[in-house]
Amino acid sequence: MVSNVFRTGLCLMAVTALVACGQGRERVPNRVKTGPDEFSIVPAKPLEKPASYNDLPVPTPGGSNRTDATPNADAIVALGGRVPTGGVDGGIVSYASRYGVDPRIRADLAEDDAKKRTGRGSYERAYKRFALDSYEEWLRLRALGIQVPSAPPQD
Repeated sequence: MVSNVFRTGLCLMAVTALVACGQGRERVPNRVKTGPDEFSIVPAKPLEKPASYNDLPVPTPGGSNRTDATPNADAIVALGGRVPTGGVDGGIVSYASRYGVDPRIRADLAEDDAKKRTGRGSYERAYKRFALDSYEEWLRLRALGIQVPSAPPQD
């Protein structure tokens, strides 16, 4: 009888010890993290030694760093293109200004717009007759035999 009580007590102590060493929460495969997220790691560009430490550019808080990743520009260069400087695509600007550029175009348009809206109130009322009806345009294109993938919603 003592041996049965002893064995039962020993088994209970072993089970208690095993349960105490286990994790406190249920193991779910989605929660298991064995390493870093491979998509959150972005390799930095290698550090470069400047030609002169006296001619370093002034720091720009919130600006970019030469070692920051620039995936769009890197892809353009890798595909044989040139990265536009200054944020403007020079090819588009050159094409748009091929017949010359009026330096007062913005001022002239603002004046014409002000004249157009005089006495008509809001922008919508002044330009209402220039608005397109998307459904009517869809019907017109279909009548010409032009394939339109889907119909616009009808108001």
